[in-house]
Amino acid sequence: MFKNVISKKAIINPLLMLSAMWLGYFLQLQGFFESCFGAIIPLMPEGLLGIITSPLLHGNFDHIVGNSIPIAVLMFLLYQFYPLVANKVFVLGWLATGLLVWLLPPVDILTGEYMYTCTIGASGVVYVLAFFLFFSGVFKWNMKLLTISLLVVLYYGSLIWGMFPEEFFYNLNEPSKISWQAHLSGAVVGSIIAFMFKKVGERKKRYIWEFPNYYNEKDDKLWQEYKENHPEDFLELPYKKKDDIWDHLEELRKK
Repeated sequence: MFKNVISKKAIINPLLMLSAMWLGYFLQLQGFFESCFGAIIPLMPEGLLGIITSPLLHGNFDHIVGNSIPIAVLMFLLYQFYPLVANKVFVLGWLATGLLVWLLPPVDILTGEYMYTCTIGASGVVYVLAFFLFFSGVFKWNMKLLTISLLVVLYYGSLIWGMFPEEFFYNLNEPSKISWQAHLSGAVVGSIIAFMFKKVGERKKRYIWEFPNYYNEKDDKLWQEYKENHPEDFLELPYKKKDDIWDHLEELRKK
């Protein structure tokens, strides 16, 4: 069902992304990205840089480890099974998700108060990849790609709860530091991109017997039984005698 050869891009590109993420985290530890510099700050001009840089920055060691594993797995699946659109999905998903997070008003979901928030982390990209892989398999209805969709649901189905504010599920003493806006934005963008590219690449294969006017003599059991029981009827089949051009020579001359 799956390709025997693993694509080089399916190995190299996830490693490049992981290297960039860990380099960004190392630079943070060295004090290069202090305060909210490099983060997405909704509706603030200084937060626009974060659309590009925020997926490479993380709050702590657990944060970057938690994003590294799904990034590696989902990027591998993207570049292995969607090579024709992988780069477009990744770049477009990255930028569109960041822009959407920047555009969403930073309002406390429970109190309605304005909040000055700084969003960092690659979780938005994780949601883009997960939702793209799931819905793309569904839209294309290809058995191989549907298998990938099921794998994503099996291992990352719990991601859906991250699209809602943590305050809905727990009584917190302070606002949650988890950006449900980034998760929701990534899910929406990934789903839209899957729909955009549903006609690109592998789709459901239609076999000849699926067409309504298809007929195959070998599939006609009654005809096959008749041929087996009456072989004498097929010893000398009638045929049309080939026309001889010399028999029509006079007709051709008159024309």
